[in-house]
Amino acid sequence: MLCDPAAAFAAAGAPHIDGRTLGLWWAAPFAAMLLSIALLPLLMPHFWHRHFGKVAAFWALCFLIPAYVEFGPSTVLYEVLHTVLLEYVPFVILLFSLFTVAGGVRLTGALHGTPLLNTALLGAGTFLASWMGTTGAAMLLIRPLIRANEHRVHKVHTIVFFIFLVANIGGSLSPLGDPPLFLGFLKGVSFFWTTQHLLLPMLLLSGALLAIYFGIDTWFYRRGGHDTVPAAVSLAEDPLGVEGKINILLLGGVVGAVLMSGLWPHEYRFALDVYHVPLEIQNVARDGLLLLIAYLSWKLTSRESRTANAFNWFPIIEVGKLFFGIFMTIIPAIAILKAGADGALAPVVHAVTDEAGEPINAMYFLLTGILSSFLDNAPTYLVFFNTAGGDAHVLMGEVATLMAISCGAVFMGANTYVGNAPNFMVKSIAEERGVKMPSFFGYMVWSFGILGPLYAVLIWLFFI
Repeated sequence: MLCDPAAAFAAAGAPHIDGRTLGLWWAAPFAAMLLSIALLPLLMPHFWHRHFGKVAAFWALCFLIPAYVEFGPSTVLYEVLHTVLLEYVPFVILLFSLFTVAGGVRLTGALHGTPLLNTALLGAGTFLASWMGTTGAAMLLIRPLIRANEHRVHKVHTIVFFIFLVANIGGSLSPLGDPPLFLGFLKGVSFFWTTQHLLLPMLLLSGALLAIYFGIDTWFYRRGGHDTVPAAVSLAEDPLGVEGKINILLLGGVVGAVLMSGLWPHEYRFALDVYHVPLEIQNVARDGLLLLIAYLSWKLTSRESRTANAFNWFPIIEVGKLFFGIFMTIIPAIAILKAGADGALAPVVHAVTDEAGEPINAMYFLLTGILSSFLDNAPTYLVFFNTAGGDAHVLMGEVATLMAISCGAVFMGANTYVGNAPNFMVKSIAEERGVKMPSFFGYMVWSFGILGPLYAVLIWLFFI
């Protein structure tokens, strides 16, 4: 493909895939990729552990080869470069930076997972997620939480609620919290609009989840046996401390780098063209700064501290390989969704507007959320943002509609392991530390069983 003359000397204009021409069967490799993540760890665990990267590559090729035949090398080259350079590489760099930096922060001393302490950690992480991002907060707190509960027999529920709260719902109060809200900010939504208008739904949902969690964890804790704190341990003899404090400053640098890319002065913006793919200078600077921060974290943190923190590279390698397959196979699904009323998912687009042309906010919340549970929530947010008119100033006045889109994209990322970037990372880190996490569908039993009724309450209170 790289040597193909048609690709090298394509006419002006990006030769992209037109979602209006695609049938839903083009999304079959993406569905197969998700089913592989869901089923192969259960049915063929040894094969999956050794070859998950090859499985991801196989399903990617199941899209790329037919696309090469159908649309030609120029189009496929553009779509691959666009996805890799503008979406996958920045995604992996951000995760890699946060994973490296947060992995250098280690809490020392006695930290015992009582229901009160666990709930406090979940609450603190929920608050932090809006201001340092769901990924940053999740990577910072997941290891201390696992360490605090090492003596507990029942700890899966703690990790599941951590994904609900810290990796998703907590990121709803600022554009720094979750990528969809950052896209809205770039489109003109005021920085503190989400803080003002999503605060009440976020507090109701997170408050209910923290109360439910405290009840479940207290029940397990009172059952006795290995699920209680060893009586012989004295907190006074083993005071709390923090190793790798420099990494806390570096986490602030990660947040600053992301915010910088959004606030970069317009007069200094320009793009480098790579086969019709614009690499904007502010994003290149952001990614370079993130890599520098990761390097500084690695050099400034002692290897002994990282070893004691059970730090290793497998989780980021696993996420990198699997999400490459996801990013490749999701290309036609996103193209169909972007086609709106002219694509194969036209019934979805029509479902958010009534016969009089008025928005149906409950459907905006549900459809944005359901699609965000399986597709990338950032472009899903953007599609429904544009469906609702695309004018940030108008939408900020139509509060309920923009609330519905924002809440759906952020809250329902908790529905599956692939709904938001940190979900799978948290799962992988927990499994590396010996926690037997639910399967893909097993996790969905948790999420739909607990979150489903709470979503219904939110719809009744805010979107009807």
